[in-house]
Amino acid sequence: MTDYYQVLGVTKNATPDQIKTAYRKQALAWHPDRNKSPESHEKFKEINKAYEVLSDSKKKTMYDQYGQDAFEKGGMGGQEGPFTYTYTNYGDNPFSSQEGGADFGGFSDPFEIFEQFFGFRSPFGGRGQQQKRQMYEINLTFDEAVKGVEKQTVINGESRKIKVPAGVDNGTRIRFSDFDLVVAVKAHPYFKRDGQDIYIEKDISYPTAVIGGVVDVPTLEGSIKLKVRAGTQLGTTVRLQGQGVPYPNTSRKGDEYVIYKVHVPTRISGKAKRLLEELKKEIG
Repeated sequence: MTDYYQVLGVTKNATPDQIKTAYRKQALAWHPDRNKSPESHEKFKEINKAYEVLSDSKKKTMYDQYGQDAFEKGGMGGQEGPFTYTYTNYGDNPFSSQEGGADFGGFSDPFEIFEQFFGFRSPFGGRGQQQKRQMYEINLTFDEAVKGVEKQTVINGESRKIKVPAGVDNGTRIRFSDFDLVVAVKAHPYFKRDGQDIYIEKDISYPTAVIGGVVDVPTLEGSIKLKVRAGTQLGTTVRLQGQGVPYPNTSRKGDEYVIYKVHVPTRISGKAKRLLEELKKEIG
């Protein structure tokens, strides 16, 4: 199986700038218009695929965890759908290739790579000769993005029913046959999302932190009761496996992380103060 790090000649700890520099070097060496060896076309495609994954933090995380299978059709147990999706931030890289949503390392198309390397336009064509895909933005609530939704909208003056899969994120680009759809997701009032994982801060009382107890914690599927261990410290984080956001077109889900915040009251009664003084003596 292809190792994307080896393809670009970098280590797993390489910085984004190092990855970009390595990509440009490899792309220059293997560009088919410069390298006439029989394997140059496949090698150049492999280099671009490696950069597409390693230059995107979310894709890189998925690759480090699941390998190349995470980016194959139907990967990670999913079924092939009527479109492909990427986790590329649309604001950072607004262009994609016509196949598979691959990007070209900061260039808007492969012909710009040619111009950058050789100082003139490729004689085989350029952006002006490529057909532009129509792009539209769709606004979703947090719950719609997490659970999926079917919306009626207007595309090119025509009413269309758009099915958005569960698990899309802000900036996700969905490719349909004749246009691309870019997702904009409204923030949730208390859930914070990072990829397919969600985070929530949960206040617990000082006595609960000391002696333990049970608290109600919201999840995407409703509230659950969670046991708090005695001696829980500020910032203690509990992982709820499989309680996060679904990966689009798969049965897998991310995780939920509950971060405990210990609530210290600013005012207490005389009785509470005496009890705390006794507790202080008891536990030192």
